[in-house]
Amino acid sequence: MIRAALLDRDGTINVEREYLCDPADVELLPNAATGLRRLRALGYGLIVISNQSGVARGYFTMADVAAVNARLTALLREGGVTLDGIYVCPHAPDAGCACRKPAPGLIQQAAREHGFDARASVMIGDKAIDIETGRRIGARTVLVRTGYGREFEARGDVRADHVADDLLDAANILAAPMSESTARARG
Repeated sequence: MIRAALLDRDGTINVEREYLCDPADVELLPNAATGLRRLRALGYGLIVISNQSGVARGYFTMADVAAVNARLTALLREGGVTLDGIYVCPHAPDAGCACRKPAPGLIQQAAREHGFDARASVMIGDKAIDIETGRRIGARTVLVRTGYGREFEARGDVRADHVADDLLDAANILAAPMSESTARARG
């Protein structure tokens, strides 16, 4: 794997549910599996990078996170998608850890374990923190309008390389050659 699609989980792949901890509540967003299959066809590895501060807050346990991730994985598999990895930060926002987005710790770990170049990759998510994470590692960024994405787009304070309706739209945007203006903006 040379490059990866680094994906936020909640609001990007599955329906946003605040502090999701019950596997029965996992629901894929429309076009999520199709978009992920398209990204895989484009040569991207598929890595989920997720902040789960509900663990530190005592709302649920890492076992609950693992159960939710197992359900997500099963639903994606039914849709013809296999993830290469899921990486989770269980810390609170004020913990100062190196793994909580926008810190690059989990991406660096994933890159070591899966052998991809973070700068050749793309970060896709529905929040400003996802876009900031991508910027910090030098990756292309895509804000999806699912989850909280429309809200962040409307505020106008998120500087993503691209804005997409969902994961399929993101994959289609990434399939097109990088525009000259985007290349200049990133350069």
